[in-house]
Amino acid sequence: MGFKCGIVGLPNVGKSTLFNALTESAAAQAANYPFCTIEPNVGDVPVPDPRLSKLSEIAKSAQTIPTRLTFVDIAGLVRGASQGEGLGNQFLAHIREVDAIAYVLRCFEDSDVVHVDGKVDPVADAETIETELMLADLESLERRVPALEKKIRGQDKEAKETLALLERALLTLREGKPARLAIVDEEDRKAFDTLGLLTSKPILYVCNVDEAAAASGNALSDAVRQRAENEGAGVVIISAKIESELVELEAEERQSYLSDLGLEEPGLNRLIREGYRLLDLLTYFTAGPKDARAWTIERGTRAPQAAGVIHTDFEKGFIRAETIAYDDYVELGGEAGARDAGKLRLEGKDYVVKDGDVLHFRFAN
Repeated sequence: MGFKCGIVGLPNVGKSTLFNALTESAAAQAANYPFCTIEPNVGDVPVPDPRLSKLSEIAKSAQTIPTRLTFVDIAGLVRGASQGEGLGNQFLAHIREVDAIAYVLRCFEDSDVVHVDGKVDPVADAETIETELMLADLESLERRVPALEKKIRGQDKEAKETLALLERALLTLREGKPARLAIVDEEDRKAFDTLGLLTSKPILYVCNVDEAAAASGNALSDAVRQRAENEGAGVVIISAKIESELVELEAEERQSYLSDLGLEEPGLNRLIREGYRLLDLLTYFTAGPKDARAWTIERGTRAPQAAGVIHTDFEKGFIRAETIAYDDYVELGGEAGARDAGKLRLEGKDYVVKDGDVLHFRFAN
């Protein structure tokens, strides 16, 4: 459920502090020196969605189960990581498994926290990270070429198609561009994605600012935003320090603390929302006496595949989806009210699920 987001960044940018705060976990031992994150840390966090609480209240659900987002905290990169400098290739392998990569960039000045390059320049940091990931992709692809060429000599048609995509990616990378900028036909997109390239993944820039800049950013984060807009990437302004302090507070105190800083919500909420936008995800719900639950799917998913997220049997035996729009469910006081008002629809296999749909699947055993 949700999506998996890898967190990368140079040493001492606040990456592990942010991870600790976001997952309310002390598992990442944040320390003020390079290479302190030795193994990737994985943290599951519930996705906050006020709609779910409302549905649970109306359906009188015994349990409320949010969808979850997985953060993977990956060891600090330095220039030369792809050649084994710093923590090297074994760590880059962990981010091949994620859906998106968040680049945590230091957008604050603090003489007590050393910068690995001796100066604070988040755009240069982003370029360093991107270069390392491109070099890792380049090396990965070049290693695959001889084996594919051998298969082609044996008349392997699939290998020929794979090599054509691989060469397209290589051409882009050799021009100093990330693989996501390679021109790929829509019908080849799925096969291209299976190449597992780090630089083909969507990028989210996370600008770690000081407390004073948390509401609106600063000159450093503005420079990152400009880069993100030019690339079509996502950007979130967040203060790891504020997020780590929020963890220590009770729910009521949190809101008061945020208000004092001119913020409406924790940075986590903004991070998830931007991630959802970037990956084109949406949430649908199931609600009943047993539980109210949120489920994450890609936009454009049809009803049987949405049912399959709950259980593969639901997809295989799909008959129909009893569907109520979220607003109708709330306004009419639940399923019975929606049914009486004619707002419960029976949708078939071709129905494209919409954000906020409250669904009940009928399926054959």
